[in-house]
Amino acid sequence: MNWTLSWTEVLGFATGAVCVWLVARQHVANWPVGIANNVFFIVLFTQAGLYADAGLQIVFIALAAYGWWSWTHGGGPGTTGALPVRRTTRTEWAWLAAAGAVATLGLTLLLDHATDSTVPFWDAVTTALSLTATYGQCRKLVESWWLWIAADLVYVPLYVHKGLHLTALLYVGFLALCVAGLLGWRRTLRERTTPAALGATA
Repeated sequence: MNWTLSWTEVLGFATGAVCVWLVARQHVANWPVGIANNVFFIVLFTQAGLYADAGLQIVFIALAAYGWWSWTHGGGPGTTGALPVRRTTRTEWAWLAAAGAVATLGLTLLLDHATDSTVPFWDAVTTALSLTATYGQCRKLVESWWLWIAADLVYVPLYVHKGLHLTALLYVGFLALCVAGLLGWRRTLRERTTPAALGATA
């Protein structure tokens, strides 16, 4: 087995693990740590020929800036409170599903015809899942964790296939952190909504 390791992959591993740990705890510092992680992965994925994943990191940086603002300002003009955890609406699910399908199809065709990618569909589908999950994370949608879990289940074998074994191990850790994040955000949502429900019946 040919297993090579670079400082870029090590730093991507470290910043990625810290970022997801902070997200699961709803700590706003996840955004600057995540931006650092994106920079390391731009280099790593370009070298590995995972062009959609490399380009995805640039989009992640833009979404991180939006998420950073959204978490601290409540996501709307004139608001200053922290953004609350909430469930995804049916309309949001419809938009996310449509955007994910279009992104997967478009990126698959682009990677297949314009690059030397050996895994155009899998590169595209993980990119689409990650984008929709990140948007959900920016808005603190509980179900965004399910999208991350789906993406990680594809990422792990994909990175093993590409020889990025440490990154594959990182995504196994991400998977565990995503489950913890899902449970934590669900608990936060229950704690926030239960007092309101009790007050309504009092």
